[in-house]
Amino acid sequence: MSLVNLAHVCSHLQNASKARLGLTSIPMSKLHLKLCLALQHQGMVSSVDVAGTNPPVSPQWMNPDHDVLGHQTANPTTLQLQPWRAYPDPAAASEPAQFKYEVPENPAQRRIWLGLKYWSNRPVLSQMHLISKPSRRLSMGWKEIGILTRGLRQGYVKGVQTPGELIFVGTDIGIMEARECVERKVGGLLLCRAS
Repeated sequence: MSLVNLAHVCSHLQNASKARLGLTSIPMSKLHLKLCLALQHQGMVSSVDVAGTNPPVSPQWMNPDHDVLGHQTANPTTLQLQPWRAYPDPAAASEPAQFKYEVPENPAQRRIWLGLKYWSNRPVLSQMHLISKPSRRLSMGWKEIGILTRGLRQGYVKGVQTPGELIFVGTDIGIMEARECVERKVGGLLLCRAS
């Protein structure tokens, strides 16, 4: 587990969200993929895709001309003339969406593409930094992690200060958020903090 590369990923995601990018990519590794899936599970990023150096073909629901279900949205003049166009066609909803990603066979050319989220003109993921460092790895049991989730300091680590702040922990099961670690009663290596 390379924490140096994880530090680069944390700073890249923080800078990309401050630059208001909609889509960004990071190098592919198992650790990065598990962290990105944990970020998506917690609602910090909108999509996680594995593709090559070119971005994946965007699904229909990311297209501004389509609604959430992938149906073509009509402009206001069309809705005034044909109000039934506001409701989706049930026959079109049954068709499965076809997503084609070109994932290179060479692992060095694979990238993880992340869709960043914004709410009220602010990035959802505004800050992200490491807790453990390559020179000092911090592991905690589930009871100490529970103290962190209550907002109290535990050793060198500050507790959760804001309601949207997340601490990600590398466990034997995978990368989980600190509150989930307390629920499952597992401890591990404190990886990073995101808010």
